[in-house]
Amino acid sequence: MKLIVQDIQKSFNSKEVLRGASFTFEKGKIYGLLGRNGAGKTTLFNCLNEDLKIDGGSFSIEENGQIRSIESNDIGYVLSLPVVPEFLTGREFLKFFIEINQNRMQDVRSIDEYFDFMKIDSEDRDRLLKDYSHGMKNKMQMLVNFIANPAILLLDEPLTSFDVVVADEMKQLLRRIKEDHIIIFSTHIMELALDLCDEIVILNEGILEEIKKENLDQTAFKDKIIAALRGEEND
Repeated sequence: MKLIVQDIQKSFNSKEVLRGASFTFEKGKIYGLLGRNGAGKTTLFNCLNEDLKIDGGSFSIEENGQIRSIESNDIGYVLSLPVVPEFLTGREFLKFFIEINQNRMQDVRSIDEYFDFMKIDSEDRDRLLKDYSHGMKNKMQMLVNFIANPAILLLDEPLTSFDVVVADEMKQLLRRIKEDHIIIFSTHIMELALDLCDEIVILNEGILEEIKKENLDQTAFKDKIIAALRGEEND
Protein backbone atom coordinates (compact mmCIF):
# COMPACT_ATOMS: atom_id res chain seq x y z
CA MET A 1 0.00 0.00 0.00
CA LYS A 2 1.10 3.56 -0.76
CA LEU A 3 -0.23 6.99 0.18
CA ILE A 4 0.28 9.25 -2.83
CA VAL A 5 0.31 12.98 -2.10
CA GLN A 6 0.33 14.98 -5.30
CA ASP A 7 0.82 18.74 -5.60
CA ILE A 8 -1.17 19.69 -2.46
CA GLN A 9 -1.80 23.41 -2.21
CA LYS A 10 -3.29 25.28 0.72
CA SER A 11 -3.40 29.00 1.51
CA PHE A 12 -4.89 31.06 4.31
CA ASN A 13 -5.83 34.44 2.86
CA SER A 14 -2.61 35.65 1.27
CA LYS A 15 -0.34 33.20 3.10
CA GLU A 16 0.63 30.19 0.99
CA VAL A 17 1.36 27.32 3.42
CA LEU A 18 1.49 24.33 1.06
CA ARG A 19 2.54 25.15 -2.47
CA GLY A 20 2.71 21.88 -4.33
CA ALA A 21 3.60 19.32 -1.65
CA SER A 22 4.13 15.90 -3.23
CA PHE A 23 5.41 12.63 -1.81
CA THR A 24 4.71 8.89 -1.83
CA PHE A 25 4.60 7.17 1.57
CA GLU A 26 4.86 3.37 1.72
CA LYS A 27 3.48 0.82 4.17
CA GLY A 28 5.99 -0.68 6.58
CA LYS A 29 7.89 2.52 7.34
CA ILE A 30 7.80 5.29 9.91
CA TYR A 31 8.34 8.63 8.22
CA GLY A 32 9.67 11.51 10.26
CA LEU A 33 8.04 14.74 9.05
CA LEU A 34 10.37 17.54 10.08
CA GLY A 35 9.79 21.23 9.70
CA ARG A 36 10.34 24.48 11.51
CA ASN A 37 7.55 25.83 13.71
CA GLY A 38 4.84 27.16 11.40
CA ALA A 39 6.10 25.22 8.39
CA GLY A 40 2.68 23.64 7.82
CA LYS A 41 3.04 20.13 9.24
CA THR A 42 -0.31 20.27 11.06
CA THR A 43 -1.92 21.92 8.04
CA LEU A 44 -0.76 19.01 5.87
CA PHE A 45 -2.22 16.51 8.35
CA ASN A 46 -5.51 18.42 8.50
CA CYS A 47 -5.69 18.35 4.71
CA LEU A 48 -5.00 14.60 4.54
CA ASN A 49 -7.63 14.01 7.24
CA GLU A 50 -10.03 16.26 5.27
CA ASP A 51 -10.49 18.60 8.22
CA LEU A 52 -9.33 21.31 5.81
CA LYS A 53 -10.31 21.62 2.17
CA ILE A 54 -7.31 21.74 -0.13
CA ASP A 55 -6.97 24.48 -2.75
CA GLY A 56 -5.38 22.17 -5.30
CA GLY A 57 -3.75 18.80 -5.82
CA SER A 58 -4.88 15.36 -4.71
CA PHE A 59 -4.12 12.45 -2.41
CA SER A 60 -4.99 8.81 -2.92
CA ILE A 61 -4.10 5.25 -1.98
CA GLU A 62 -2.44 2.72 -4.25
CA GLU A 63 -3.35 -0.81 -3.20
CA ASN A 64 -2.74 -4.01 -5.15
CA GLY A 65 -1.87 -1.96 -8.22
CA GLN A 66 -5.14 0.02 -8.07
CA ILE A 67 -5.60 3.69 -7.23
CA ARG A 68 -8.53 4.64 -5.01
CA SER A 69 -9.74 7.57 -2.96
CA ILE A 70 -8.97 7.75 0.74
CA GLU A 71 -11.88 6.80 2.99
CA SER A 72 -12.45 7.92 6.56
CA ASN A 73 -11.58 4.45 7.86
CA ASP A 74 -8.14 4.64 6.25
CA ILE A 75 -6.75 7.38 8.49
CA GLY A 76 -6.12 7.69 12.21
CA TYR A 77 -5.08 11.11 13.45
CA VAL A 78 -3.42 11.69 16.82
CA LEU A 79 -3.56 15.40 17.59
CA SER A 80 -0.81 17.23 19.42
CA LEU A 81 -3.46 18.50 21.86
CA PRO A 82 -5.56 15.45 22.74
CA VAL A 83 -9.33 15.78 22.50
CA VAL A 84 -11.24 13.31 24.68
CA PRO A 85 -14.75 13.35 26.24
CA GLU A 86 -13.77 14.52 29.72
CA PHE A 87 -17.18 13.70 31.23
CA LEU A 88 -16.52 9.97 30.71
CA THR A 89 -14.18 7.63 32.57
CA GLY A 90 -11.43 5.92 30.64
CA ARG A 91 -13.40 2.66 30.70
CA GLU A 92 -16.64 4.33 29.55
CA PHE A 93 -14.81 6.04 26.69
CA LEU A 94 -13.31 2.77 25.43
CA LYS A 95 -16.63 0.95 25.80
CA PHE A 96 -18.41 3.65 23.78
CA PHE A 97 -15.69 3.73 21.11
CA ILE A 98 -15.73 -0.05 20.67
CA GLU A 99 -19.53 -0.19 20.49
CA ILE A 100 -19.79 2.37 17.69
CA ASN A 101 -16.90 0.85 15.72
CA GLN A 102 -17.29 -2.88 16.34
CA ASN A 103 -18.84 -3.57 12.93
CA ARG A 104 -15.56 -2.65 11.23
CA MET A 105 -13.20 -4.00 13.89
CA GLN A 106 -11.48 -7.36 13.77
CA ASP A 107 -10.32 -9.41 16.75
CA VAL A 108 -12.13 -7.30 19.35
CA ARG A 109 -10.53 -7.71 22.78
CA SER A 110 -11.71 -6.91 26.28
CA ILE A 111 -11.42 -3.35 27.54
CA ASP A 112 -8.85 -4.35 30.15
CA GLU A 113 -6.72 -6.02 27.49
CA TYR A 114 -6.63 -2.72 25.63
CA PHE A 115 -5.68 -0.90 28.83
CA ASP A 116 -2.93 -3.47 29.40
CA PHE A 117 -1.71 -2.98 25.82
CA MET A 118 -1.27 0.74 26.45
CA LYS A 119 0.07 0.14 29.98
CA ILE A 120 -2.63 2.21 31.68
CA ASP A 121 -2.71 1.36 35.38
CA SER A 122 -5.76 -0.29 36.95
CA GLU A 123 -6.40 2.65 39.29
CA ASP A 124 -6.66 5.05 36.32
CA ARG A 125 -9.14 3.05 34.25
CA ASP A 126 -12.28 4.20 36.08
CA ARG A 127 -11.23 7.78 36.67
CA LEU A 128 -12.86 10.63 34.74
CA LEU A 129 -10.85 11.68 31.72
CA LYS A 130 -10.95 15.29 32.92
CA ASP A 131 -8.70 14.19 35.79
CA TYR A 132 -6.15 12.59 33.46
CA SER A 133 -2.86 14.35 32.86
CA HIS A 134 -2.05 15.64 29.37
CA GLY A 135 0.13 12.59 28.80
CA MET A 136 -2.61 10.20 29.94
CA LYS A 137 -5.13 11.85 27.62
CA ASN A 138 -2.63 11.48 24.81
CA LYS A 139 -2.30 7.79 25.66
CA MET A 140 -6.06 7.35 25.38
CA GLN A 141 -6.13 9.18 22.07
CA MET A 142 -3.39 6.93 20.71
CA LEU A 143 -5.13 3.84 22.10
CA VAL A 144 -8.43 4.42 20.27
CA ASN A 145 -6.50 4.95 17.05
CA PHE A 146 -4.63 1.70 17.57
CA ILE A 147 -7.93 -0.08 18.29
CA ALA A 148 -9.46 1.29 15.07
CA ASN A 149 -6.34 0.02 13.27
CA PRO A 150 -6.36 2.38 10.27
CA ALA A 151 -3.92 1.82 7.43
CA ILE A 152 -2.49 5.33 7.80
CA LEU A 153 -1.50 6.88 11.12
CA LEU A 154 -0.87 10.62 11.30
CA LEU A 155 0.94 11.42 14.54
CA ASP A 156 1.30 15.13 15.30
CA GLU A 157 3.96 15.63 17.97
CA PRO A 158 2.59 12.60 19.86
CA LEU A 159 5.42 12.00 22.34
CA THR A 160 6.13 15.48 23.66
CA SER A 161 3.76 15.09 26.64
CA PHE A 162 5.24 11.77 27.80
CA ASP A 163 8.00 11.21 30.30
CA VAL A 164 11.14 9.41 29.17
CA VAL A 165 9.92 5.92 30.13
CA VAL A 166 6.48 6.24 28.47
CA ALA A 167 7.96 7.87 25.36
CA ASP A 168 10.31 4.88 24.99
CA GLU A 169 7.36 2.48 25.39
CA MET A 170 5.45 4.33 22.66
CA LYS A 171 8.44 4.21 20.32
CA GLN A 172 8.75 0.46 20.82
CA LEU A 173 5.02 0.05 20.18
CA LEU A 174 5.20 2.04 16.92
CA ARG A 175 8.12 -0.07 15.75
CA ARG A 176 6.09 -3.23 16.43
CA ILE A 177 3.07 -2.13 14.42
CA LYS A 178 4.76 -0.34 11.52
CA GLU A 179 4.79 -3.32 9.15
CA ASP A 180 1.00 -3.08 8.76
CA HIS A 181 0.75 0.69 8.54
CA ILE A 182 1.92 3.87 6.90
CA ILE A 183 3.06 5.98 9.86
CA ILE A 184 3.85 9.67 9.44
CA PHE A 185 5.36 11.15 12.58
CA SER A 186 5.43 14.93 12.76
CA THR A 187 8.00 16.49 15.06
CA HIS A 188 10.36 19.44 15.34
CA ILE A 189 12.79 17.39 17.46
CA MET A 190 15.43 16.06 15.08
CA GLU A 191 16.99 13.57 17.52
CA LEU A 192 13.59 11.92 18.08
CA ALA A 193 13.02 11.56 14.35
CA LEU A 194 16.48 10.09 13.79
CA ASP A 195 16.00 7.60 16.62
CA LEU A 196 12.54 6.39 15.61
CA CYS A 197 11.99 6.92 11.92
CA ASP A 198 13.02 4.95 8.84
CA GLU A 199 12.86 7.93 6.48
CA ILE A 200 13.16 11.68 7.02
CA VAL A 201 10.92 14.04 5.05
CA ILE A 202 11.33 17.81 5.28
CA LEU A 203 8.48 20.28 4.88
CA ASN A 204 10.09 23.55 3.94
CA GLU A 205 8.50 26.52 2.17
CA GLY A 206 5.43 24.41 1.38
CA ILE A 207 7.32 21.61 -0.36
CA LEU A 208 8.03 18.03 0.79
CA GLU A 209 11.52 16.65 0.26
CA GLU A 210 13.10 13.39 1.39
CA ILE A 211 16.53 13.72 2.99
CA LYS A 212 18.58 10.62 2.27
CA LYS A 213 21.24 9.49 4.72
CA GLU A 214 23.30 7.66 2.11
CA ASN A 215 26.76 7.05 3.60
CA LEU A 216 26.74 10.01 5.97
CA ASP A 217 27.59 9.67 9.64
CA GLN A 218 25.13 10.98 12.24
CA THR A 219 26.69 14.44 12.48
CA ALA A 220 26.85 14.95 8.73
CA PHE A 221 23.25 13.75 8.36
CA LYS A 222 22.06 16.23 10.99
CA ASP A 223 23.95 19.01 9.22
CA LYS A 224 22.25 18.05 5.96
CA ILE A 225 18.81 18.19 7.60
CA ILE A 226 19.51 21.59 9.19
CA ALA A 227 20.75 22.92 5.85
CA ALA A 228 17.54 21.71 4.18
CA LEU A 229 15.38 23.34 6.85
CA ARG A 230 17.26 26.60 6.30
CA GLY A 231 16.64 26.30 2.57
CA GLU A 232 20.33 26.00 1.78
CA GLU A 233 21.68 23.89 -1.05
CA ASN A 234 23.33 20.58 -0.22
CA ASP A 235 26.13 18.94 -2.11
